[in-house]
Amino acid sequence: MATTCNLCPRYCNVDKKYCGAPAPGPEGGSDGGVLVAKIMVHHWEEPPISGTAGSGAVFFAGCNLRCVFCQNYAISRRSQSRGSGCSDTLLSDAALADEFLKLEQAGVHNINLVSPTPYVPHIAAAVGAARRRGLGLPIVHNTGGYDSLEALRMLDGLVDVYLPDFKYADDAAALRFSAAPHYVETASAAILEMNRQVPDAQFGEDGMMRRGLIIRHLVLPGRRRDAMRVLDWIKAHMPQAYVSLMSQYVPMDRAAEYPEINRRLTTFEYESVIEYFFRIGLTNGFMQERDAATTRYIPEF
Repeated sequence: MATTCNLCPRYCNVDKKYCGAPAPGPEGGSDGGVLVAKIMVHHWEEPPISGTAGSGAVFFAGCNLRCVFCQNYAISRRSQSRGSGCSDTLLSDAALADEFLKLEQAGVHNINLVSPTPYVPHIAAAVGAARRRGLGLPIVHNTGGYDSLEALRMLDGLVDVYLPDFKYADDAAALRFSAAPHYVETASAAILEMNRQVPDAQFGEDGMMRRGLIIRHLVLPGRRRDAMRVLDWIKAHMPQAYVSLMSQYVPMDRAAEYPEINRRLTTFEYESVIEYFFRIGLTNGFMQERDAATTRYIPEF
């Protein structure tokens, strides 16, 4: 049995994973199960993801990043304290497939896998099983961008829509705010691989994305120049890609310990990034209203 996890660039020991995901079972592979924090119909994603009926969101517990401003901090680090009052559910791959089918029956537009990186082998198995049982919805892989190429290649042909963050174009910021060494190189390679798998965006008659890539960037206070460098990279490598520029930053979790980001984003900061998006010739994008910077859109975990 392998002793090193290859699902992200940390390459942890499988028994002491940084993300807190369970170690694999005695046979290796996908025997360890997945920790799920919440399954719900989610209405607050980008328009071609949520649509009118909502996205079928599966929020996994644990994360391979440590963003000090994480809005989902209640679950992103919760798996590490399992047994201390946490309510995460441990599901087998077959049970996860069952949940996908239940969401489809609820009438959602897609299956939206949130923070899926620690569970890629399970997800591949569960999607395959659900497809064999008739699942017809697109699979959305909603990730922080800190993914290994080995993990992404396990999903080739299984994921229909990739929804990665490109959080930083500055490794020092990535290390300071997300404890993510070599983030820029990792996220760049990961997004290029995602684009290789689903290079052409496809939409249904209802306007929902059936296949393709949407790159998210949350504009941080004081970091508008970094946001512009992210846009420069997108322009240089995949100018046709859809970009979601988010203004929803709210200082949460440990943000108060970092004075430079312990405030809301200003209108000038966000609008200057939007202006730059158009100035460099990008055309496919989603922007948020300023009132998105609130906690009311965060699910109750």
